[in-house]
Amino acid sequence: MKERYLVLEDGSVYRGKAFGSDEFKIGELVFNTSMTGYQEILTDNSYCGQIVMMTYPLIGNYGINRDDYESIVPAVFGFVVKDYCDAPSNWRSQETLDSFLKRENIPGIYGVDTRAITRKLRDHGVMKATFANPGDDIDAIVKSLQEADDLHDQVSRVASGKIFPIPNRGKKVVLMDFGAKLGIVRELSKRGCDLVVVPYDTPASKILSYHPDGVMLTNGPGNPEDVPEAIETLKELMPKTVVFGICLGHQLISLASGAKTYKLKFGHRGGNHPVVDLSTGQVEITSQNHGYAVDIDSLKDTRLEMTYQALNDKSCEGVRHKDYPCFSVQFHPEASAGPEDSRDLFDEFIALMDKEGKHA
Repeated sequence: MKERYLVLEDGSVYRGKAFGSDEFKIGELVFNTSMTGYQEILTDNSYCGQIVMMTYPLIGNYGINRDDYESIVPAVFGFVVKDYCDAPSNWRSQETLDSFLKRENIPGIYGVDTRAITRKLRDHGVMKATFANPGDDIDAIVKSLQEADDLHDQVSRVASGKIFPIPNRGKKVVLMDFGAKLGIVRELSKRGCDLVVVPYDTPASKILSYHPDGVMLTNGPGNPEDVPEAIETLKELMPKTVVFGICLGHQLISLASGAKTYKLKFGHRGGNHPVVDLSTGQVEITSQNHGYAVDIDSLKDTRLEMTYQALNDKSCEGVRHKDYPCFSVQFHPEASAGPEDSRDLFDEFIALMDKEGKHA
């Protein structure tokens, strides 16, 4: 295999071996602590604009299959691993990780010290990175990294551009798509929900014209403040229908209610993050993927109350509105990949729609 370099904006260069595509992009280098689930991670639209590094060393050993996609068109900008397995051994495997990355134009590197890079990101925070070939002008690449602007259009890159149904016979749910994981659709469909998927910038009047029993706000990439139109839409929706938000949806509900968000130093990405349910004291292990969080202190001046809290850094992991039938969580109850401790939150959503429907 040919040599390839991973170059960081602080001038660090890590030598490894190439796999995947040769089409390089500048992205935000982040790390994920999951031990399995690399296919779901690579196809999670919340990674749009990011280069993902896995902290678990052996990646590729069970290949790629037809069933574990979280989106049809991956949006990740690159993939970094310690040890790459080019001979997968699993009955579900249909192709190698390398062939998948090549087909989807995702560059990768293996054979680098992912532990050292992770420690750097934990100490100094996430930073821009890209790949390079032997003979490339590294100084020029570092300069381009340092001068590169942050992306602000990730949601528009990955969200659906049109309205379409996913028919069923249960509760009518409008799914506001900010870059939805298919796991969210699966969980709602499993519960019989009759879905109407709408783009993230769909106005409240259009959403309410479907007479929904509830509105689901999905995950998505980037800074929640980059989608102000959704914040304004939520201000209209929350008093009028049941609303459940996941990840970016959680942040948008908080912003629409008057709270504030901030960027985390290195984010929460992995399938092993403990959170505590503040109403019961029960701890759940959750799947997470986010670089922003809701400011707990800013909740004091809102009608929101915190429902879940991270045990690792005490950040806000969930809120509930005191006046409206509206709640949200920062973690991923649909998992995909990850633990299934929190899937009953979808049942809570159904129960809340039942309750509010009886009041209507």
